[in-house]
This record gives sequence, C-alpha cells and structure tokens, in this order.
Amino acid sequence: MAKENSSHHHAEVKRKRLIWILCVSGLCILFYVLGAWQINTVPSSSSEVYSRIGCDETKTQTKLSSSDDDEGLLSSTLSSSSSSSEPVELDFESHHKLELKVPNQTVKYFEPCDMSLSEYTPCEDRERGRRFDRNMMKYRERHCPSKDELLYCLIPPPPNYKIPFKWPQSRDYAWYDNIPHKELSIEKAIQNWIQVEGEKFRFPGGGTGFPRGADAYIDDISRLIPLTDGAIRTAIDTGCGVASFGAYLLKRDIIAMSFAPRDTHEAQVQFALERGVPAIIGIMGSIRLPYPARAFDLAHCSRCLIPWFQNDGLYLTEVDRVLRPGGYWILSGPPINWKKHWKGWERSQEDLKQEQDSIEDAARSLCWKKVTEKGDLSIWQKPINHIECKKLKRRHKSPPICKSDQPDFAWYKDLESCVTPLPEANSPEEFAGGALEDWPDRAFAVPPRIIRGTIPDINAEKFREDNEVWKERIAYYTQIMSELPRGRFRNIMDMNAYLGGFAAAMMKYPSWVMNVVPMDAEKQTLGAIYERGFIGTYQDWCEGFSTYPRTYDLIHAGGLFSIYENRCDVTLILLEMDRILRPEGTVVFRDTVEMLTKIQSITNGMKWTSRILDHEKGPFIPEKILLAVKSYWTGPSS
Repeated sequence: MAKENSSHHHAEVKRKRLIWILCVSGLCILFYVLGAWQINTVPSSSSEVYSRIGCDETKTQTKLSSSDDDEGLLSSTLSSSSSSSEPVELDFESHHKLELKVPNQTVKYFEPCDMSLSEYTPCEDRERGRRFDRNMMKYRERHCPSKDELLYCLIPPPPNYKIPFKWPQSRDYAWYDNIPHKELSIEKAIQNWIQVEGEKFRFPGGGTGFPRGADAYIDDISRLIPLTDGAIRTAIDTGCGVASFGAYLLKRDIIAMSFAPRDTHEAQVQFALERGVPAIIGIMGSIRLPYPARAFDLAHCSRCLIPWFQNDGLYLTEVDRVLRPGGYWILSGPPINWKKHWKGWERSQEDLKQEQDSIEDAARSLCWKKVTEKGDLSIWQKPINHIECKKLKRRHKSPPICKSDQPDFAWYKDLESCVTPLPEANSPEEFAGGALEDWPDRAFAVPPRIIRGTIPDINAEKFREDNEVWKERIAYYTQIMSELPRGRFRNIMDMNAYLGGFAAAMMKYPSWVMNVVPMDAEKQTLGAIYERGFIGTYQDWCEGFSTYPRTYDLIHAGGLFSIYENRCDVTLILLEMDRILRPEGTVVFRDTVEMLTKIQSITNGMKWTSRILDHEKGPFIPEKILLAVKSYWTGPSS
C-alpha cells in the first residue's frame, strides 16, 4: 500500500508545473515546464470534413452537435504532430508574469436568436431600410441598428445545416438545407442561374446576360481584350447575381469583388459565398463604394440594372474612381445591341438609343476611349494618365476634375459629380501613380503607393520584412491548423489586413482572402493591398459586416481588439464574428495575453472551444495566439 501511495504521489508531482526562479545579479527569470500530459492528443471531432490525424488516420466520425465533440474538433484543428516543436497550449496569463493563475470568471452563455433571424444582416435589414428614402436607392444602403436594436444572441444555422462542399466542387454545388430558397431557381430558370437537384443546388454557370454560360461569355471578352497575360488581375462585378462571372474568372487568375444588394433576388450574395466565390452585399447608391481609388483592372456590368445614364453619369464617375489607369469597363445587356434586341426588351428604339447615347457621352466626359462594340458587348478604357484629360476639361468642364485630396476615402462618403484626379504623370506614356507588375509577380512587388511614399512610415524595406513575417507565421499556422494547407478553409477574412501579407502568404493554398482595413487603423493601406492584386474593403468593426451569416471558414484577427477595446463593446464584435463564421469554422486571434483571456471568457459562452498558444517565435514574446473553433449546432426545425 505504501509503495502504491508513493507511486501515486510521484505521479501527482509529475503532473504539476515545475517553476524555477533563477536570480543572477539582481535579475530574476521565471522558468516553467509544462508536463507532457498537457499535450496529449484529444480525440478528434466528429465532423464529416475532419478525420483523425496520427495513429487513428483511418477512422472517421459522423457529425454530432453535442458539446462533448467541441474539444475534439479543436484538437483536429491543432496539429497532431508529436514532435518536440509542437506548439504548447497555455492556460495561464503569460510566460513573462509571475502570476500564473487566471481568476475564475463567470461565463455568460449566449442564447440562440429566434429562427426568423437565421439570415440576419445587421446593416442591410430590409425592415429598417424601409424607413429611408428610395431616391438613389438609399433605402438599400447600409443602415446599422441603433443601440436598442442590437442583438446579444447567436444567429442560428438552419436545421440540417451541412458543411459546404470543398472547392472546386463548391463552384457548381451547394446544399439546399444551407440556403433553403428556391425563388431564383424559378425566377431565373431559363437563364440558368441556379437549379434544384434533390438536396443540392447546381450552378450551371449561366446568367441573365450570358445564357451560353459564363465561361463562354468570358471567352468572348478575351477575344476583345487581354485576360490571360497577367495584366488584368482585380475586377469588380456590379449587380453580380450568384457571381458566376467571378466564379469563372478565377480559373483565369482574375479575382473579382462581386456585389449585389439584398433585394427581391433572395440570397444572391449568400449563394455566391456558399460557392466559395468572393462577394459582398452592396449597391451603387448615393455613397462611394467601400474601395480605394485605382483599385480594379476591370469593371463589369451585365444587365446589372444600374441607371448609368442618370444623374449626369454620376455612377460612371464612381466606376472611374475605382478603376485603375488603363482599366476597362465592360457593359453588356440593355442598351447595347438594341437594334437586335429592342422588341424582346419591350422598349422603344428611341428610348434605347437615347440611353446608349447618354452612356457614350458620360464615358467621353471621363476621357474614356471606346475600345470596341461587338455583338452584345461594349468595352471602354480609362486613360493611363490625365495629361490629355486636363486639356479637354479646359473646353468641356462638366464634370470637372475634383479638388478633393482624399480619393481613397470611401466610408459613408457621398458620391461627387466630378472626375477623381489621377496622380501627376511626366509624359503621356507614363502610368499615373506607377505601373503595376503583371500577376503573379505583382503579389510581392513593392506597391507603387509605398514606392511613392504615400503611406506614412512604410517603405520598401518594411514591406519586404512584413512578407517574411507572414511567411514564418503561415508556416507556424500549418502546424497548429493541420487542415490549412488541405483546402479546408476556402473563404477567409483578415479583419485587420495591414499590407495584405497574410493573403500573399496564403496564395499557395486553394483559398481567397477578404482583406479588411478598419477605418480606425493607424495606416490606411487598402490601396496598396489592391496594388498587390488582392481584394478587400473598408470596415468599421463597431458595425456589422456586409455579408450573410455563415459565409467564412476562417477569420484572422491580429491586433484588432486592441484597436477597438475603447471604442465599442468587444462582445458585439465577437458576436458579429460568430454570425459570419460557419459552424466548425476557425478563428485566429493575435493580441496581448490580457486581451486574449478577455476574449476567451466571452467566446466560452458562444459555443466556441479555444486554446491560447505561444507566439511563433517562442514563449518569451508577449503577443500570444488564441485559436478558437465554433461548434456545430443548428436551430430547431419549425
């Protein structure tokens, strides 16, 4: 018995942390050792998508929704490598403090919202929108909830929600239970937007403006302008439908920011994101699009229903602002080729001719050149600089060149009836603002905005250093998230994107990144991100993001909460992240230990499981990582 007690005693001692304090010349250093028992592998999740890694690779589980499964899911997300370099979970405040124990905190559990809110979009709520003016579509712009309208509950997934198909299969298929709307399959049946096949939706690749399919339509465009030589990388698709245009541009290494309003075409942006195609809720209304100037190589409208000819071409003026020097605008559908289609469009020839003439006049007033009109396609090109345009504006002053010196500012900024000036050029052949490298070299070339010194305290050396930092971080992330390189995470959001280094380091994987630059960030860098060939948007994280629930697989939040902790309720930001994140989605937080423990205390009540891990450079770096996984759960059946 004594021997047995002695063994038990030694085991207990082994399970405790060993803490040594070495004092030399008045300098005290704290050492600690975590027992090996703390990094034992926890049984894997039951997700269909995950399988047990390591000794039990052959075993797969069926989906459960119980909380017992959450710890296993996080363990699946964490690397199962048994090497000595495996990241160690931390369950105390930090290595550089003497107080090791975190005080017990009462967990506040958040209840599910009502099932009627399953597709809730806080700032595009249609009931709230009805309070606003219909002029210039103001009622469909962003109108966020007041304080007494804020929700402190979890948006429920629909019953029988399933993990979406992996890319590239997701381009063509989605689960009906995830977006239970058949309206578009009926309303757009002859246009091949979407079809219902049993428990799945199928996306044939059609669209209102391309009944032969988006692939053939893009081939038609490529015969008129170069699409495959790397010169065109970023595109914007206005009124995108289910984003088939953007979906088929991806195979040509062109990434499109597709947007459409939340309107009578139910859930079109939600379908796009479910397919794994970049998209956002948005509308061409009375305010600027949330993108910097000179962001896109190509802008596209195929029967997008935007009245380009109204308000003296104001909407075309906004397209001009976000279009790069030398960029293209493509228009198909009414009024293009009206002589052939006017009867089918049920409009008079005079009306359609007047509309096209107005568009042609507006394009000329922006100093655009018409490249071609062939069949149902018309294409214009923006000049590479404003040397000749300034001469033209001396004679034809409407619209004038803007006097504002903030062309990149685009958060709740009213549209202006003037031409956004391009940076000065020294010769007619020079690209205003600097020429861009072709893709993929563009991703790691120093952006012209940095070369020109327009971002304070950022230079070429710091840009290159940031790329090296992210190369190291992604290598570390593949250790702590074994599914990262395997295509598990298709739709990714970086909530505080800085220079886009995270997106650049992720290029080798079958993912895309929505680079978000907070309006409260110290440096406004979104223009440089676009110059690298990536997409993104501005955002105030005290407000909801313009997307549907359950649209992102992985969210990265580095240093974000230190920016916002004194501006708004951290709990509301975390609840918004929960709304955006898919069941079994993952979040990576990077911040101080104090902030991460605060975050963890909140997410513990949100059906999330999380662990605090060391920085990639080791335990003595104050910044830590919180890796969290949202559990699988659904709302009740009606």
